[in-house]
Amino acid sequence: MLWVKTFHILAMTSWMAGIFYLPRIFVHYVEGREAGQDVSRLEIMANKLYGFMNIMMLFTLALGLWLWLGWGFSGGWLHAKLAFVVLLIGYHHWCLAYLKKLRAGTLDRSGRFFRLFNELPLLIFIPILILVVVKPF
Repeated sequence: MLWVKTFHILAMTSWMAGIFYLPRIFVHYVEGREAGQDVSRLEIMANKLYGFMNIMMLFTLALGLWLWLGWGFSGGWLHAKLAFVVLLIGYHHWCLAYLKKLRAGTLDRSGRFFRLFNELPLLIFIPILILVVVKPF
């Protein structure tokens, strides 16, 4: 079980790194485009990062499912954690919607918006971490 848990944490950490970095690329893309800079490299980076994020999300979910079904974790904390994981998956797909706009050249939100957007996954991740470590119920 410890090996599965280790790889689950590794995949989750990699997924979260992408979740935190992709909106920063959006910030630089929007602000760079407004300043008349060439932002084509940022589009390439965003596409590759999202592909990496997808792989890490799938590993995270598969390994988490393996832990849950293989070792029978249960309790209210797990159900609450899963609710926040669903929110994180939703955020992941929300990033895809903005990535599609970036690809089409129609990303119309401001750098300030994406700076704030970048804080949302932290508000989802903190309860997940607390629920997993503290198991308050």
